[in-house]
This record gives sequence, C-alpha cells and structure tokens, in this order.
Amino acid sequence: MTGLVEDGVPQGNLSGRHHFDIDVKDEEVNDNPIEQVRLTVSTTDDPSQPTLTFRTWVLGLLSCSILAFVNQFFGYRTNQLYVSSVSAQILVLPLGKLMAATLPTNQLRVPFTKWKFSMNPGPFNLKEHVLITIFANSGSNSVYAVNIITIVLAFYKRKLHPASAFLLAQTTQMLGYGWAGLFRRYLVDSPYMWWPSNLVQVSLFRALHEKEKRPKGGRTRLQFFFLVFVCSFAYYIVPAYLFPSISAISIVCLIWKNSITAQQIGSGAHGLGIGSFGLDWSTVAGFLGSPLATPGFAIINILLGFVLIVYIVTPIAYWNNAYGAHKFPIISSHTFDAMGNTYNITRILNQKNFDINMSEYNSYSKLHLSTFFAFSYGLSFATLTATISHVALFHGKTIWHMWRMTASAVKDQVGDIHTRLMKKNYEAVPQWWFHFILFSMVGLAIFACEGFGKQLQLPWWGVLMACGIALFFTLPIGIIQATTNQQPGLNVITELVIGYIYPGKPLANVAFKTYGYISMSQALMFLGDFKLGHYMKIPPKSMFIVQLAGTVVASSVYFATSWWLLHSIENICDISKLPDGSPWTCPGDDVFYNASIIWGVVGPLRMFTSKGIYPELNWFFLIGLLAPVPIWFFSKKFPNQKWIKLINMPIILGATGSMPPARSVNYITWIAVGIFFNFYVYRKFKGWWARHNYILSAALDAGLAFTAVLLYFSLQSKNIIGPNWWGLDNDDHCPLASCPTAPGVVAKGCPVL
Repeated sequence: MTGLVEDGVPQGNLSGRHHFDIDVKDEEVNDNPIEQVRLTVSTTDDPSQPTLTFRTWVLGLLSCSILAFVNQFFGYRTNQLYVSSVSAQILVLPLGKLMAATLPTNQLRVPFTKWKFSMNPGPFNLKEHVLITIFANSGSNSVYAVNIITIVLAFYKRKLHPASAFLLAQTTQMLGYGWAGLFRRYLVDSPYMWWPSNLVQVSLFRALHEKEKRPKGGRTRLQFFFLVFVCSFAYYIVPAYLFPSISAISIVCLIWKNSITAQQIGSGAHGLGIGSFGLDWSTVAGFLGSPLATPGFAIINILLGFVLIVYIVTPIAYWNNAYGAHKFPIISSHTFDAMGNTYNITRILNQKNFDINMSEYNSYSKLHLSTFFAFSYGLSFATLTATISHVALFHGKTIWHMWRMTASAVKDQVGDIHTRLMKKNYEAVPQWWFHFILFSMVGLAIFACEGFGKQLQLPWWGVLMACGIALFFTLPIGIIQATTNQQPGLNVITELVIGYIYPGKPLANVAFKTYGYISMSQALMFLGDFKLGHYMKIPPKSMFIVQLAGTVVASSVYFATSWWLLHSIENICDISKLPDGSPWTCPGDDVFYNASIIWGVVGPLRMFTSKGIYPELNWFFLIGLLAPVPIWFFSKKFPNQKWIKLINMPIILGATGSMPPARSVNYITWIAVGIFFNFYVYRKFKGWWARHNYILSAALDAGLAFTAVLLYFSLQSKNIIGPNWWGLDNDDHCPLASCPTAPGVVAKGCPVL
C-alpha cells in the first residue's frame, strides 16, 4: 500500500485534496457529503493490521484503570481535577513503540486452549492506539452513580449494601449500550451524522503518528511533554502540601479583614472574587477542564455569562434582599430554613422509610437557598430551553436536511466511502449483542432498585419510565450532537418528572435521574466512539469488545475507589470535622446532596410553585426559549458580521453552571489563562500553539495528578498533612465572606449584626 508511513498512517497535509486519496480504487471516490470529513479523514484502510493485541489489552486496561482511579480520587478533593484521555493518548504512544521494540515475537499458547497469541505482532500501529484511547475514554468518563453512593454514606449517614451500590454503578453505565445499538444505523453508518468533535481526535492521531524530526535547537513533542510534566510534578508539591493557600488568593480580604461586604466582594472561594487569583493549575482546570483545549469563542461567551450572572444579576438580587437574601451567604450550595440556619434535614425525614415527614415539614420551615444557588436553578431551566431554541434556529434546517438524507440513505442502503470500506473489510456487530445487554441491564437495574430492602427507593415502574425517557431522547439529541457538537442535558427534565410523580424520596429522585439522563449520555458517548472507530477503520467487533471491557473495568474502579475512600478517610466530606488543611471536602458531592434535598426530599412542587419560595424561577424556561431569537435575527439581518453568530446564548446562560462547586477564583483564572493562550499566543505564535498547546495541557494535568497521588500515599494517608502555619489553610482567608448580613441571624464564626 503506497502513501503510508511504517506504522500504517497516511502521510499528507490537511489542505486541499490529500495525496493519500489516490489509494482509493478508481471507482471508489471520496463521496462523503461533509467537506470537513473529506479534508480530515483518510479514505484508506489496511485490514491486515492487528487490533486486539497484547499491547492493546495491557496498555488499554492500564490507562483505563489509572484514569478512573485518579479522577475519582480527585473528585473528593477541594480542587477537583479531571484528567482527560488525551494524557493517555499521548503517553501510550512511546510505551507502545517501546513494547514493539523489546517484547519477544514468538507465539504463546493460552493454557488449556488452542488459542495462540504473540506479545509483539509487529510495529505498534494506529488501530491499536485508537483502541487504547477508547479504553482511556471509558476510564476518564466519571460514573455518575458514585455520587449517589457518596451522599448515602457520607452525607445522609445511612448504610448501603455494596452489591446494590455496585449494580447501580454498572447498570447506569451499561444501559447506554442498548440505546446505542438501536440507533447506530442512523447515528454511525450515515455519512450525514459526522460528529464534529471526532475530527479533532482524527487529526491528533495523524499528528502523533507522522514521523517527527527534532527541530534544530528545539524539542520533539514528546520531549516537550516530559519537560512540562517534570515541572508540573515538582511545582504541585507547593499548593498541594506546603502552601495550599496559594490555590486561592484574595487581595481584598487581606486588606479589609473585618468587613463582611468587602470579603463578599473580594473572596474568590466564597464570594464574587474581585481581585482574587490562584497559583495552582488545579484551580485553573479543576472544575471547568483545561482552558487550553476550549475554543476562544466559547471562552468569551463564558466570560460574558460569568460577568452578567456573577457581577450584575447576583449583586442586584442580593443587595436588594431578593428572597430574603441577607439571611444567607451570598454564594452557597447549602440549604437553609427561614431563620437563616442550616436546614435540619433529619428533622423532616422519616428515618425508617427515609422519606419526607409532612407534619414535621409543615411545622418547621420551607426550604431556602442562597440567592446565587436559587438563580443557578433558574439558569439551568433557561439553558435547557435556550439550547433547544438555539439549535432549532441556527441549525434546524441543516439537521432536518441531514436527517432526511440519513433516512433516505438507510432506506436505500447507501453509504459513503468510509461505510463501504467498513462493510467490505469487517463483520458488523450482531444486533442481538446489543439487545442482550439492554434487556439484561434493565433486569439488573430493577433488581438493584427492588432488591436489597429497596434501599434505592425507586420502584420497577420508575426504572422503566427512566429507560423510556432515555429511549425517546437518544435519537433526537444524538442528531443534534452528531451535527452541531451540542448535547442538551436531560437532568432537569428527569428531576422534574420524578419530583412531581414520586416526591419525598431523595434516593428515588437521584436514581431516576441517573437511569434517565446518564444512560442516554453514555449511549451518545458510545455512538461517538463508534463513529471515531468508523473513521479510523477499526473492526466493529473490536470496538464493541473494547468499549464493553473498558466500561466494566472503569465502573468497577470508580466504585472501588469511592468505597475505599469513604470507608478509610475519617469524616470525609464533613468540613466541620475535617482537620485544617485536609483536601477531602467533596465540593461536587455537597452540591449533589443538596440537590437531592431540593428535588427529592422537598420536591419541585414545594419549591417552584406557589407552595414554595421560588415560583418565579419558572419564567426562566421562557427567557431561555426567547434569548437566542434576537441573536438569530441580527445574524440574518447582518450576514457579513460573522461575529454575531459566535454569540451563543446557551453557553452564556449556562456559563456558571459549574458554580457551585466551582468558585469565582476558578472561573477568573480559567478565563485569564484561556484568553492568553487562545488569543494572544494563538495569534502571535501560531506555530508554537499548533505544535505544543494540547501537549502542554496534557502534561500539566499528568504532572499534577502524579504528585497528588504520590503525596497521598506517602504522607497524607498517614495524617502527615503539612507544616502548621498560616498558609496551610486550603482557603482564601475570607472567613466573613459566608456570613449573613441580616440583623439577628446567628452563624458560626460570624458577628451578629
């Protein structure tokens, strides 16, 4: 096969027609209807390349397990860190080539079978690399069900059968296979469903496998990765162990130490964050992901949304005492009673049945939220409808056209060059494989909820209803994501539905949300990976096996890591009892716990109607629906002003969707770093940016992760926290920022006004 380098990757550049197109037979033209796909994806295939090799299994399972462990390990820490599969994608390449250069090539027989395999079947190839990355994707995607396990054990302080918890983790992840199998003909085989985000991966694979010469006086990309990795590894000892306070520095609080208002304005951890910053990569990338990998226009939209919500809407609402705001902290994810005290959830819960005690609730207090947290829910309503409106206005015609073409192509068995190559060279995955997984997972999900003393509270009909919602939405939302790269979330819909139908049951609410929302989200992840395999010409059965094994392993590691940490770290997630400097504050799970109170225990009927405090927030559904209309109108009226189309109302309205648990300082540093690299560096040093930007991001993540895990096992697990001094506090030294400003409200550590 001509036009290939030694490891089977096509040569050529991305401009114009690739010279590797000449490998296609004369009658096989590159007839994919999407130009971006024609310019990026190779139309060649070598079906003789081995895929499920010893290297694939070893490096794949290793990267899957490590990423799952590291991401869950960091999930409980004050500064969360998400390590993406890109780190593994870059690291396994030299490891694969090392194994190809050193392992023996002779055949080995599997004991008691006729199976033979070689530990080294030849050069490390692109298909092995793709499958290892699919393994890593499974490990890097969090298991949402672990949040349920955490709030039961660490927040509600109740027991949960480990088998029930394990089945919950597995079934919520695996259900997505069923939906993926039902719709793969439409969302994978169709050339019109092109999954834009996959083209980034395709380009990165090609860049990594092209032969690279070290520039004169420079470094290869791998050398650059290890240089940054070592620097990140060494530096993170400072914010993680020696000086945690530099993770969030608030200048205003250091000047005005006795002013509540000043600290509310200046605190990066508990307030608006004006004048705050952090000298810690986990502060930058901990909650929002790496800003280096976020498009510049998205960063500007998030900046606009952050300024609008945090610096305009929140101060106006708070200092006008909307919803009695002065009784509560300006920004908090906690729940409160009418007097400004932390809501006594145990008072309104029947401890035996673990549901709401209405007589106690009526005699106690309605549920109150901080101003910011209340508006966060309103904005989540607006973001949902704005996404639907935005996609319909800006992409509706395209989506409808592509759906008609897809339906026609499926009906007429028409495919592009990539589909024809896949059908010609490889066997398809039998449909009954997907059906078997679907029905067995539904059965196990019902068993997990109905068995074990019904600890999860969700009845069998709730599981089936959640599955029905996921089934109904997978295809339309899949079409949106496959053509526009946007995925509207179902979490608000699922919480509303079960909150009205089955109120007063906190675990039923979160379990329903997980089965209804996460199984659909998992299905779209599987379909996206299948499309990546489609573009990279990976045998479908190999893709299926790797996805299945990766999901089972990742779910098991996430579950085991959380179970171990929850049972080995004393007072984990309980800030009032943790020692100073302890990072185990579980910010994300704290938000999830309070959401389970709002949607599950109290319920939307007693929160967002006339029976609650916040009925006006329902107007945000209408606000979100109408918000994209002016942008669409002006983009049509002034078509030459291309910047108008870059104003994305779903991103703007959902900009602060990660707050809480993310804090103002996380947004400020994330936006600053993102603007610097994606505007200044991109424009002034475009060559450097193209060569090093994503590798810099992966190296910073990897170095930080290695240091944190090493510090935990060597020191922190033995309760050796760090030197006892002012800088040990994992906080920004703004103790008054969380204080109420209403007269007579008593709060710990706060003056009574």
